Amino acid sequence: MKYGVYYAYWENEWATSFEKYIQKVKKLGFDVLEVAALGLVNLSNEQLKHLNYLAKEQQISLTAGIGIPQEYDISSPNKETREKGLQFMKNILNKLEIAGIDRIGGTVYSYWPVDYSQPFDKEEVRKYSIASVKELADYAKQKGITLLIETLNRFEQFLINDVEEALVFVREVDKENVQIMLDTFHMNIEEDSIPDAIRKAGEHLGHLHIGEGNRKVPGQGNLNWQEIGDALKDIHYDGFIVMEPFVKMGGQVGKDIKVWRDLSKNASEAQLDQEIKQSLTFVKSMFTR
Repeated sequence: MKYGVYYAYWENEWATSFEKYIQKVKKLGFDVLEVAALGLVNLSNEQLKHLNYLAKEQQISLTAGIGIPQEYDISSPNKETREKGLQFMKNILNKLEIAGIDRIGGTVYSYWPVDYSQPFDKEEVRKYSIASVKELADYAKQKGITLLIETLNRFEQFLINDVEEALVFVREVDKENVQIMLDTFHMNIEEDSIPDAIRKAGEHLGHLHIGEGNRKVPGQGNLNWQEIGDALKDIHYDGFIVMEPFVKMGGQVGKDIKVWRDLSKNASEAQLDQEIKQSLTFVKSMFTR
């Protein structure tokens, strides 16, 4: 398995310079740096190539995550919005290819965060989402990119809330480069059992995000990491495991993730580094025993 971390552990904005985090995560002992796809949109091809070069130089794999903005919702009943969204996502995939990123996860099938003040028809939205993901998957395959369908809790999205819905969705899309992405934070809200959900995903599990139910680093909450590790062994999972803690207030990240109190306890960057390094050691001990 390869272990990674999402850059936003240290940041408040989705768009930032990701280059500085490549060497940081390498020094902390990680194999993977996950970046925000929206932060790549305005980068030039030369900047993307340089990001790719730095990652290869440090032997760090880059992955990407996204919550599609509402104006680009590929599951929208509005045809114009869907078409605009598909073009937007294809442009993202072009950027990923140049940056050497071979997978993108998150809400790649709809928009995020959902505006629940507006009515929605889940079955209608699902129909359009599946059609759009099929088209995107074909485009992504040409670039060697996998689409990772993330299950999200009910407060952030309505379309795919648990592994059962994800399995039905992925099987209906029926593309080899479309897999399931699970996240222990979301599973802690929606699943009866996190280990059982992992086992149920089985061979369809393509990516795993980990973090406590309070969104702190693994080991600073009450999730049973040994049981989670046992479930991963049971399905012979050998993919990426990416920590996605959110502990800092402020900025667009804090607003979108709803961090209304300082979970870091005003930690300095050095303290954040030390805590996640300790968490990495802890997780490896749970997942490799």
